[in-house]
Amino acid sequence: MSSDLPTLARQQSDASEWTTDAEKGAVKHLDHATVDVPHTISEDDEGPNVGLAAYEQSKTMGEVTPEQNKRIRLRIDLLLLPLFLITQTLQYLDKTALNYAKVFGMEKAMGMHGNQYSLGAAIFYIGYMVAQPGWSYLLGRLHAGKVLGASAFIWGFTVLVMVWSKNFSHVMVTRFFLGVFEAAVTPGLSLMTGWWYKRDEIPLRQTIWYSAVGWGGMIGSLMAAGISKMDDHPTPRWKLIFYILGSITMALGVCLYFFLADGPSTAKWIKKEDRPAAVNRVAQSGVGLKTTNFNWKHGFEALKDPKTWFLSVAMFGSSVPNGVLTNFSGTIIKGLGYSTFNAALLDCAGRSLQVISLLIAGLVATRWANTRLLMMTVGNLICVLGTAMMSFLPFTKHYTWARLIGFWLVNTQSIGFTIGLVMVSSNIGAYSKRVVTSSCIFVAYCVGNIVGPLTALESEAPRYQTAAYCMMAGYILKTICHGCLWVYMWKSNKTRDKKYGPADPVLSADNGMKGMTENENIHFRYVLQCILYTKAID
Repeated sequence: MSSDLPTLARQQSDASEWTTDAEKGAVKHLDHATVDVPHTISEDDEGPNVGLAAYEQSKTMGEVTPEQNKRIRLRIDLLLLPLFLITQTLQYLDKTALNYAKVFGMEKAMGMHGNQYSLGAAIFYIGYMVAQPGWSYLLGRLHAGKVLGASAFIWGFTVLVMVWSKNFSHVMVTRFFLGVFEAAVTPGLSLMTGWWYKRDEIPLRQTIWYSAVGWGGMIGSLMAAGISKMDDHPTPRWKLIFYILGSITMALGVCLYFFLADGPSTAKWIKKEDRPAAVNRVAQSGVGLKTTNFNWKHGFEALKDPKTWFLSVAMFGSSVPNGVLTNFSGTIIKGLGYSTFNAALLDCAGRSLQVISLLIAGLVATRWANTRLLMMTVGNLICVLGTAMMSFLPFTKHYTWARLIGFWLVNTQSIGFTIGLVMVSSNIGAYSKRVVTSSCIFVAYCVGNIVGPLTALESEAPRYQTAAYCMMAGYILKTICHGCLWVYMWKSNKTRDKKYGPADPVLSADNGMKGMTENENIHFRYVLQCILYTKAID
């Protein structure tokens, strides 16, 4: 590299030259050293701040060119994103298998009655709530791929165990442990997305892999429709669902254990000369990757942070209706007068709206500035409209299609859920603080999903009026909390600019990789949009 290139010190000397440029790929770290990689970074080199050694090494290698940035991002997209998508899809299918098993007579086979099915659906989230903080800690402390792989293998086996259940008590125990082992997935993938992608890349990627809830719903509906058309089979149809899903999930667990890397600095499928640059890309978010040692000070900081509670209350608001949608979708549609086969197909149509809305929201939030909270709000308001139709339209044959459309609209709830998780990976610095923030959010998620099925009173079937009212109230609460969150972060950015002056992205990246929280890092600014700030280099 030529000696007339500006050094890192010169990059930091003039904050007035910072400009917005989402296409640059990464902040340019330049020095006089050669681009040769001294050695391959191993896990032993990492230390407690994962990726820090590779990040420091990247400073000696010259700027991350747009071509290199695109090459690295494409490789991650092709190898990592499908794995995330498949994992989330199976997690959703296994969690909601009870929904389809109910349609095929599992409830009767187990001798379940009254609200026992709702309790069986709800106890999953008690196990999830108990175990989730521990899984998030283990994903940071140990090799993430091995932790997630072991979790998937065991929860797949737990799905298989369901076929040997004899009564309601067996169902409750099995569902509890299914929640324990599935608790590693959605929180874990959300945290891990921030290890691989830049802030402006996260919304689209997170909405892609979280669209798995829609794909899972469609696959589950089609699977149920296919099973409903099968001729007489010696194995009860509800058991076939658990046999199929459990076996596939166990195979996935083996794949994750051996092939999912712990981060870009040690990923063997990224060229060794590209690994420092892969870390450099992510470092520009200013939040770091992960730390293997838990920092209790940062953990307590999360509990005092208003962002944590805005996101947690919003998550509770969205999870009450999610608990209804997840466990009663087939039953609600069938209650409108459709056969089991047609109900499955109509549920599939609603899930397609979930996928489409998520991808549109991710594209908009990535392409246009200041649209993340806008997309969340649009999704929330559509849900309010849908639940209002479910709540207030007469339950007569004349309004069957209108009520069905209202139920379909509720599928857009995933927009607010997913982009809310993006806020954690984009705007919370220090892994310990992200773990605690994520844990609080998912505790609220579990509580909401426990409450949701209990609002679907058996005495109100098939209309479930109380559930419809609670769903609408939850979406209104969620919308208010997201608005408060946007105001809080916008005012915080303005206050920091006034107090400290323009942010220096290089120092922000340095501080983030050293494990500072966003409050400790005075050069950090909350991202309300998708564009990052880089320094113009003449």
